[in-house]
Amino acid sequence: MKYDGLTNQIRAHVLVQALPYLQKYYGKTIVIKYGGNAMTSEDLKEQVMEDIVLLTMVGVRVVLVHGGGPELSSLMQRLGKKPEFIDGLRVTDKETIDMAQMVLAGKINKSLVNLLQMKGGQAVGLSGMDGRLIQAKIRDPKYGYVGDVTEVNADIINTLLDSGYIPVISTLGCDEKGNTYNINGDTGAGRIASAIGAERLIMMTDIEGIMTDKDDPNSLIPKLTVSEAEKLMDQRIISGGMIPKVSCCIDALNDGVKAAVIIDGRVPHATLMEILTDEGAGTLISKE
Repeated sequence: MKYDGLTNQIRAHVLVQALPYLQKYYGKTIVIKYGGNAMTSEDLKEQVMEDIVLLTMVGVRVVLVHGGGPELSSLMQRLGKKPEFIDGLRVTDKETIDMAQMVLAGKINKSLVNLLQMKGGQAVGLSGMDGRLIQAKIRDPKYGYVGDVTEVNADIINTLLDSGYIPVISTLGCDEKGNTYNINGDTGAGRIASAIGAERLIMMTDIEGIMTDKDDPNSLIPKLTVSEAEKLMDQRIISGGMIPKVSCCIDALNDGVKAAVIIDGRVPHATLMEILTDEGAGTLISKE
């Protein structure tokens, strides 16, 4: 019998080939930072959620950390407020942080939870403000309510994982005075991965991974150590928006995460390719 061009024999072979990876990750925790084009395309969004549900069904503990910058910018513009950035960070005044809560902790978070549940998963949506999950402090007054993470409450996440749920987290943080801060999604994902001792941190981006020539996909570097990645940053081969992503990966690795990978979120089922195949996807960064 054939289905979508695949015979049952081929399907069985694919499952058997995946067995060593399923055994490797069974009971382990991975953190997926989700954003970019994979988040704006409805077809890709469904495939990412299918990947996550499949992984949880075979015993992998998945934490989904999401962004939502484009949707926040869109809302701001519709309400007559022009988005402003300094050094790549969104200037976040009181009005903007209120909008961020609406978009990140509200619309996006709950839509992802709903989609995961429609695909057969069990998900719980959280922001960093819930249970003081992400405690933060102001980064610099010139950015407004943009924060740096000071502490992550891992107990909340582990309790949900132990109960079979997929935590879906928007990276808003708070301080002891009740101020709310917008936290960079990559930074938040890295700190969460460190706090819960994740086996792997997966950063979904809009490019293939780290390349020696950013305009040539064939120059993709499949594997790097921390020292090699730092050298490429010094040489400015890793530059622009890739620098903070790689820096977050390095920080997470130095804080105990086993491996970090930067993958192309535009590729269907890239997460499964990374977890369940020899070749993986994107660029894997590991300790020495």
